[in-house]
Amino acid sequence: MKEVTFIRQNLEKWRSYENVAETPSISTPDEVAEAYTDITTDLAFAQTHYPNSRITRYLNNLAAALHNEIYRNKRERWSRLLSFWTKEVPATMWQSRRELLIAVVIFVASALVGVVSQLLDPDFSRLILGDQYVEMTLDNIAAGEPMDVYASTPEDMMFGMITLNNIYVSFIVFAMGIFTSIGTGFQLFRNGVMVGAFQTFFAQHGLLWESSLAIWLHGTIEISSIVVAGAAGIAMGNGWLFPGTYKRLTSFRMGARRGLKIVVGTVPLFCIAGFIESFLTRHTHSGDAWRIAVILLSAAFVVYYFVILPRKIGANSH
Repeated sequence: MKEVTFIRQNLEKWRSYENVAETPSISTPDEVAEAYTDITTDLAFAQTHYPNSRITRYLNNLAAALHNEIYRNKRERWSRLLSFWTKEVPATMWQSRRELLIAVVIFVASALVGVVSQLLDPDFSRLILGDQYVEMTLDNIAAGEPMDVYASTPEDMMFGMITLNNIYVSFIVFAMGIFTSIGTGFQLFRNGVMVGAFQTFFAQHGLLWESSLAIWLHGTIEISSIVVAGAAGIAMGNGWLFPGTYKRLTSFRMGARRGLKIVVGTVPLFCIAGFIESFLTRHTHSGDAWRIAVILLSAAFVVYYFVILPRKIGANSH
């Protein structure tokens, strides 16, 4: 390969690694290690084919800077747990902002499909939710306790079951990215249709307001986290589809690491959502004000943590 071609193919990537070396505080340790591994590969190629070139000296200096940063970070392991959720996850979300937008669009569109399908066919919910669940809910509505499903299990038992199930669902949504982003897109579509049909089912029985307060009390964080897990799966799947200047397997591994970091970052949120669903949602006869407040606070947190904070971190990187 001619030297000018080698430079042209990799220059943009090297400039991004310069940012990592110059402002390491906005990069995660994994990103620094990733950059170092990649740059040393390019350095080895340059030393073999262009041993006396200025580009070889440039790559050597960049590799040295990244090497020093890696070993400096080894002394900061005890603060890694805190920085993981306050810096690494938001920084990774900034890198995955396009994937997040795609996940949101898929979920909203599929929820609308669920709404329209339920409006056109009142039995559609049976196909999506199952006859047993629909019949149980109809019995609860007839008994004047439409949201009784949330009070049918002891709080502590429900907390464990709900939290584990939500974490399981999020990892499935993410893991389907192994089959390219189409697999994750299908899982998002499936969950979106379910939410749309479920909400419309209650609206058809005159329970739109009551069901919205109950569902979104915990669902604001829960559903948002599932959508974020979808963004993680799309990031992994796009590694197969759009490798860029990387080898396809290398690109997939990078996308998988990025996605895994995001989905692990949602685990505490599922615990919070599980707590709300198990201990708070069941109190359907309590006042509306505090439930609205919890929903609004949850929505504000989701927007700040997954949109505003990543944007701030991204702006500081330039």
